[in-house]
Amino acid sequence: MIFNRASTYVSWIAAAVLAAVLFPGPAAGQARITVFAAASTKTALDEAAAAFQQETGNQVVVSYAGSAALARQIQLGAPADVFISANPGWMDVLQQEGLVDSDTRFDFLTNRLVLVAHGRDAASVVLETADLAGLLGEGRLAMALVDAVPAGIYGKAALTALGHWPEVVPKVAQAANVRAALALVVSGEAPLGVVYATDAAAAGDVSVIAVFPEASHPPIIYPAAAVAGTAGEETRAFLAYLRSAAARSVFEGHGFGAEAD
Repeated sequence: MIFNRASTYVSWIAAAVLAAVLFPGPAAGQARITVFAAASTKTALDEAAAAFQQETGNQVVVSYAGSAALARQIQLGAPADVFISANPGWMDVLQQEGLVDSDTRFDFLTNRLVLVAHGRDAASVVLETADLAGLLGEGRLAMALVDAVPAGIYGKAALTALGHWPEVVPKVAQAANVRAALALVVSGEAPLGVVYATDAAAAGDVSVIAVFPEASHPPIIYPAAAVAGTAGEETRAFLAYLRSAAARSVFEGHGFGAEAD
């Protein structure tokens, strides 16, 4: 996959400097765990990380972005301790390159893919028979990057399976990650969008007008793992916490399916 390494490296440096300002180092005797996580986990993971931090005193700093961008930063040497991807593909890439500790990898969460519309009272549609291009009119269909970001990859697969892709592809507005795609619908810049069910639940001014059949796209699975060389006691403790009943309750409360410990 082609990307501008220099640009990505500069972006990571800027993010690292900002993180250092916003999140000063932990107090003596405490550890800091840096987590790179798919943007769609933000609302739930912020809550779970805060609970872990309160329980252990260890500081958890989370950087959210599309899984592709985070994986590329890890490839460039960004100092992450944990990676949570929104699909197995990007985790597989890092594992094949020896950049994650395969012994710590596990399937963490599941999700559903939905079609959302701007406003709280939009009418539901039947995806198998709907005229999505007609519903869009002159508007755009907001999606995460369809060839790089998991939500976009899943969305393209589902729309293709249902026969809609050839008609809607000229109308697709691609965003850097699924939360950015959702923001286009919330603001009304795009009348429709393809996002995860959990993102829709966390948003304000949108309606879920259809749920994509699970058979129309690959299973939506979020793997988690320690980045290679970082699987110390604190990192393993955080990964164990993510698999605990307490964390599972948090994620399920936000609409995710969560693996049992």
